[in-house]
Order: sequence, then C-alpha cells, then structure tokens
Amino acid sequence: MDNRAEVREFLMSRRARLTPEQVGLPAGSGRRVAGLRRSEVAMLADVSVEYYSRLERGAISGVSASVLDSVSTALRLDDTERAHLADLARAADGIPASARARRRATRDPATRPSLHWALEAFTDGVAVVRNAQSDVIAFNALGRAFYSPLIGDGGRTPNFARFQFLDPVSRDFYPDWNLFADMCVAMMRAEAGRDPHNRALQDLVGELSTQSEVFRRLWGAHNVRTHGAGTKRFHHPVVGDLTLAYEEFAITAEPGHILLVYTAEPGSPSAEGLRLLASWAAERTPAPHPVTEDS
Repeated sequence: MDNRAEVREFLMSRRARLTPEQVGLPAGSGRRVAGLRRSEVAMLADVSVEYYSRLERGAISGVSASVLDSVSTALRLDDTERAHLADLARAADGIPASARARRRATRDPATRPSLHWALEAFTDGVAVVRNAQSDVIAFNALGRAFYSPLIGDGGRTPNFARFQFLDPVSRDFYPDWNLFADMCVAMMRAEAGRDPHNRALQDLVGELSTQSEVFRRLWGAHNVRTHGAGTKRFHHPVVGDLTLAYEEFAITAEPGHILLVYTAEPGSPSAEGLRLLASWAAERTPAPHPVTEDS
C-alpha cells in the first residue's frame, strides 16, 4: 500500500469530519472545504501551515512523537486513530510496528494440538482463532456449530470479511449488518496500518474492493477501530436470535492471531440458545467407533 497516500487520505478524512464549532473556532463565511481548513488544524496543533500541509501530503517520515500527538489532539483522534497514525509514521520511517519485525509463524498454528485443546476447554461459549486478515483457522465444537453459515460445506479457509461482503447469508446471520460491515472494514484498516507489508491482507482488500461496492466505500472512509470487547446480535438458522458478549485475546505464541470468545449472560434466553446449539452440534457429530478385541 502507498504510505504517502494512506497518510494523506487519513488526515484529510479526519479533518473533513470536524466543524469549527466542535473545536471552538468561529465558522465564518465563504467556506469552500468540508470540515476544518488546513490553517485551522495547523493553528490548533501549534505548527506552521506549511508544515501541516506537508504532513497532509503524506510527508510524515521523521515527524516527532510530540508533533504527531499535537496533530492527533487537534483532529480529535481517539486512541485507535492515534495508534493508526503512529503506525503510518513508523512505516514511513521503515520501522515495523512495535519497533521490531512481527515474527511470522514458522508453521500453520491450526496444526498445533495444544491450541485445539485450549479451544475445546471452552464448553459453554463460542471460541475461534483468526489471523490478521480475518481467516478463521480454528474453532471449538460450539464455534463450529455457531459459525456453520460461514464455514459452509468446506472449500477454502473461511474468512470473516469475505462472508460479510460476498455471501448473502451474512445479512440474515448479522441483524445489524451495516454495523458489522463498518466494524469489519475499520479493523482491517487498523491492521493494514500495523502491518503494511501483509500481502495476504492486501490481496483480500483488492478482492473485496473489486467485488463489493459497499466495501469499496467503507474502505475509502479510512475509519479505524479495535475490537476488544462488547456485545453483538446474531440470528442463527438453528436456534434463532442470540445476543452475545465478546472478548478478544492476543495469542502471544502466534503474533497477529486472535482468540475470539462469545458468551451469553447466565440464565438468559441466549444462554439457553447456546445450550440448544451445543446439543444440536453433538447430535450431528458421529460417535467414535468403539474399540473391540477384533479391531
């Protein structure tokens, strides 16, 4: 990805969403730009107009942390947006995220038995592992049942983003489809800033940009976010509506891989729904062949 273009479009999009009134400046008359003028951002960040203009043209290499902080404050960036701008600056300086190269897995983590043992230890919740480009590489038993619409009949590795934008089934599975679409793209944007050399992610962005107008529009908005924790609604074809809380955990043994766990409030209809789903999954799983003396 073109770092200068990423910086330029990100800063311009953040400037365009602010109004003078939001930052305590008079609106005046004859404004020809959406949001703040460059001169207004420069004043708020306490830098020259020429300096800020260079930043907005993508010339962010060598910019100090204090200037990035001042610009972030002037543009009212949240924590995720600040981190994204810092990631873009590190990439411009040739410094990988966290000042070190992200270690690539030497083998497919989905083949590591202990990872599957850990997943199967989650018996009352959905547990899945995804990589940086949203490929879902491992499930627990309830996760396989829960994400059966995404997994389908097999084939290539299931991917949250492809399912979201290319599979019509996702609109039934996600009652809040537009919200999920915004979240999906914003998380991909943040990941692209953290690891601009992730070729698999670049290829996925290209594929979705070609095949989905909605994805193309959301990608162009340059919004970023982290997942972390929260609540989501689903409509499962077997058990119906579910409201689940989610938590994300980084897998330190596999940099870039995330453990995602969904649980339901104890005693809630959604908790009963997960129990029913677990029973449905158990009925569909073939019983192990008994070992006999003749075996």
